[in-house]
Amino acid sequence: MKTTRPLLVLPLAAALALAGCAQTATPAATASPAAEPTSVTVTDNHGEQTIALPPTAVVATDNRTISVLDSWGVDVVAAPLDIFPAGLSYKEEGSGVINLGNHGEPDLEAVVAADPDLIINGQRFSSYYGDFQTLVPDAAIVELDPREGEPFDDELVRQVTVLGEIFGKQDEAAALVADFEEAIERVRAAYDDEQTVMGVITSGGEINYAAPTTGRTLGPVFDILGLTPALTSDGSTDHQGDDISVEAIAASDPDWILVMDRDAGVSVNTDEAYTPADDLIGASEALQNVTAVTEKHIVYMPQGTYLDEGIVTYTTFFNDLADALES
Repeated sequence: MKTTRPLLVLPLAAALALAGCAQTATPAATASPAAEPTSVTVTDNHGEQTIALPPTAVVATDNRTISVLDSWGVDVVAAPLDIFPAGLSYKEEGSGVINLGNHGEPDLEAVVAADPDLIINGQRFSSYYGDFQTLVPDAAIVELDPREGEPFDDELVRQVTVLGEIFGKQDEAAALVADFEEAIERVRAAYDDEQTVMGVITSGGEINYAAPTTGRTLGPVFDILGLTPALTSDGSTDHQGDDISVEAIAASDPDWILVMDRDAGVSVNTDEAYTPADDLIGASEALQNVTAVTEKHIVYMPQGTYLDEGIVTYTTFFNDLADALES
């Protein structure tokens, strides 16, 4: 009896110890993953906006960001397809996207029918912000138009960064920003600031002036890239540029001419015939002896720029300009 009793007790104690270890390890092995967030709060042009996640019915009206949303695979229930660039999946037959028309006479009642929980609004539809608040009061509305007085390049970065937070595309947004900033640095490294630059917008068969800083589309490029203007005449943000004689452009004798062909962008949705910007410049007798023309230092923004003035368009343009400067 004395020899067997200790042998029975020791295995029992060891078993209890092992059982205790197993019980303490169980919670760590079966711990559940962190719950997905049910909402996100972002800051837009109007303050803080809280969006339920994931958005289930998105209306998108902003030309500057629509291509990014499409590339990210964001489902959209309604959009002003008549003023959006070509090549979007939203414009394909059978997409199911409700067409709101254009900003001149939009079908706002269709927004009500779409019953959105999120509206990405902006640019040509900015004036309808109050209408959307009234028509779909339960929808979150986010506007990220570049704000006056803020650096334009920073505002383009802000747009995609905030959208990345909303749609869980933070990595994709960061990649777009990196590409954009790399393109800017390429131009800055290749550009000689003793060379002068002229920005023009072709519209209605005319060559119009895009003033540094203030001019539509091309104006901010001077500040972003540190370009030296060939002409510093006053200008506006008018979408067709400002009326200035080609003789005045010629007299400034720019080393480089940057061009936004508005007619090329508009024709995508109207099928209207137009004279391409390079033909207009080539046919202008007054410009034939300008340095930029004789040296073939003319760089055109992507064809659809007028309908897609977002970060991807500028990245493409800056890389094209860098290619020209480096050649």
